[in-house]
Amino acid sequence: MRILHSALIGAALCLSLSLGGTPAIAQEKVITVASTTSTEQSGLFGHILPMFKAKTGIDVRVIAQGTGQALDTGRRGDADVVFVHDPNSEKKFVAEGHGVERFEVMYNDFVVVGPKSDPAGVMGMKDIDAALKKIAAAKTPFASRGDDSGTHKAEQRLWKAAGVELKGAGDWYRETGSGMGPTLNTASAMNAYALTDRGTWLNFKNRGNLVIAVEGDAKLFNQYGVMLVNPAKHPHVKKELGQAFIDWLVSAEGQKAIADYKIDGEPLFFANAKKGQS
Repeated sequence: MRILHSALIGAALCLSLSLGGTPAIAQEKVITVASTTSTEQSGLFGHILPMFKAKTGIDVRVIAQGTGQALDTGRRGDADVVFVHDPNSEKKFVAEGHGVERFEVMYNDFVVVGPKSDPAGVMGMKDIDAALKKIAAAKTPFASRGDDSGTHKAEQRLWKAAGVELKGAGDWYRETGSGMGPTLNTASAMNAYALTDRGTWLNFKNRGNLVIAVEGDAKLFNQYGVMLVNPAKHPHVKKELGQAFIDWLVSAEGQKAIADYKIDGEPLFFANAKKGQS
């Protein structure tokens, strides 16, 4: 009977292990990062994440969505880290206790792209306010993400600063409700203007007749920040692994990896890590 009892215990243990009841030997080295679509669609994650895994053994699963959605994912505790690009929203996220600390990581800029024919006459302009006023006055097609992303938030601020009221704007202003890549596809198909981060634009292949029309205004600066989701609110957050990813991003090695990512010799992002921005 003792032999049979031992056999039954052994079989139960094997069954438990096969069903995922593994003893807590070590935390699975995988984290989930909710991030803006531009970090993925620009190809940056494809460049830096293999380096991070080689250094730490940690896998990163990316949820690519607009900044507003990514922050909501963090608020629900459905990610360990949030990596986005809307400083005001990021600081609010930390102030409300959803994130532990905000770290600046890198920046690039926004540009307005549009058809080579330039129906609004804004080609080569560096004054974004004046350019948006001309586009609105001409009622030339403009494709907006309309998805509460960092890019959409920036676009809304720029229209407001230009004194353009979009409510009831009419058919010339089209909200796609989608990411940067699909919105650029829409702009290409309808020969429309659009605001995009430069990183996604440089990696975008389906340009059609689109070219950069407006760039260089200081208002087009685009800062990215990263935050650990607060484990005090969500105890399942992988605090040590998530912080390891953040520490690597702002380290000399991580900053060099970001700076080294280029397309045709042109950098997509400029590393500028600075701690203590919560």
